[in-house]
Amino acid sequence: MSERSSVAELAGSLRGELDRYSPGEKLPSSRSLVQRFRASPVTVSRALAVLAAEGLVVTRPGAGVFRAEARRAEAAFGQRGDTSWQEVALSADASADQAPRSVDASGVTATLDRPPPGVLELNGGYLPPGLQPEKALAAALARAARRPGAWGRPPVEGLEELRGWFAREIGGAAGTVAPGDVLITAGGQSAITTALRALAPPGAAVLVESPTYPGMLAAARASGLRPVPVPVDSEGVRPDLLAAAFRASGARALVCQPLFQNPTGAVLSPRRRGEVLRAARAAGAFVVEDDFARNLAHEDAGPLPPTLCAEDPDGVVVHIRSLTKVTSPSLRVGALAARGPVQERLRAIQVVDSFFVPRPLQEAALELVGAPAWARHLRAVGTGLRTRREIMLGALAREVPALHLDHAPRGGYHLWLRLPDGTDEATLTAAALRAGVAVAPGAPYFAAESPAPHLRVTFAPAAAESDIVEGVRRLGAACAQVLPDS
Repeated sequence: MSERSSVAELAGSLRGELDRYSPGEKLPSSRSLVQRFRASPVTVSRALAVLAAEGLVVTRPGAGVFRAEARRAEAAFGQRGDTSWQEVALSADASADQAPRSVDASGVTATLDRPPPGVLELNGGYLPPGLQPEKALAAALARAARRPGAWGRPPVEGLEELRGWFAREIGGAAGTVAPGDVLITAGGQSAITTALRALAPPGAAVLVESPTYPGMLAAARASGLRPVPVPVDSEGVRPDLLAAAFRASGARALVCQPLFQNPTGAVLSPRRRGEVLRAARAAGAFVVEDDFARNLAHEDAGPLPPTLCAEDPDGVVVHIRSLTKVTSPSLRVGALAARGPVQERLRAIQVVDSFFVPRPLQEAALELVGAPAWARHLRAVGTGLRTRREIMLGALAREVPALHLDHAPRGGYHLWLRLPDGTDEATLTAAALRAGVAVAPGAPYFAAESPAPHLRVTFAPAAAESDIVEGVRRLGAACAQVLPDS
């Protein structure tokens, strides 16, 4: 059982017992709760903090925990006003040729929301706790907190040392990226949003891979942009269709993931790398290179190609890199690398939106990547992801042979599965959830109509390797009910 579920269960038990105590009466001590519920002191402390946040108990240091006084406004909580006026207010700025503004975050929350209790997670977007460097992160954060000036205001562009580290990572052995080309961001999603807003005005088209990451589509639409799809195959985005899309749409930006693309896992082939840059340059457009999976290469991936940014002297590429995917969802530290006047626009947008990335996080990131444990962690991730990939491939072949996989990626942690024609994705994902496994339907990964039904399954979020096998077995049971001719 996870620490999170243990905290929730204990908080529920204590919540149900509060009626035994009068307002202001002291609850049993933490020590007695530890003994009674056979829980750790940390679990008890967190459960009491949950009740305190709900206003049900009050903690008095040195005295104990007491049931809170009855809230006077409690009766008013059940009374709701008339908020229907907001429908008019929120759509009042829409012109005749422009739809009302709305933000669809469903593609993002699908990988952020935890599944219900008992449901195995094969749709998440982060490493499981067993592959996260929790001890190294804790040590790095402790060391960072003791650094001189760690709690002061950082430069808006980011700490010089951290910018230098990202520059070396992005530029590679050629050293083509300088620290001054780098802007520290609050993770990859923030960097994507900043880049989109910098490169295209509201109402403009932006070219995207098809299929692509739903979080990018959500960010583009929330910025008032119109995503235009360019198909991807096993060699990455198709340059022949890319040039035509630039001409037809007038777009001045393409967002792509050249390495272990999400969701297909494709790697942009050597021949296409130059073609993509030439097509963008001919159109007077930028290429936003989302290099999210470089540190998620499996141990059998072989040598990785350099970044597009490292081979681009003319400032066509705006590069995005993040530490979040390979460490922890809460280490939201990333980077934007760009050359030329666009860099100042990127900087200005970030300053207006968020001022700067908190210095303690930047200092902790520096401590982490500079420690000997960093290289060991990357090796462990490469080994662990390869093992999990093979476990899932074997389970899929046994349990759900009707699902087709074009190729098994050697980086990232997604498999893009083609469903038999005529399959209803929504019906299948709902059946899978009832069977006790969460998977992602393919439709949200397309900017326009999906050409075929798909599922995206992930082999990293599952807490244990055995959960992968059980999750695929449950998916197989759901497929047996839903797939045509099954």
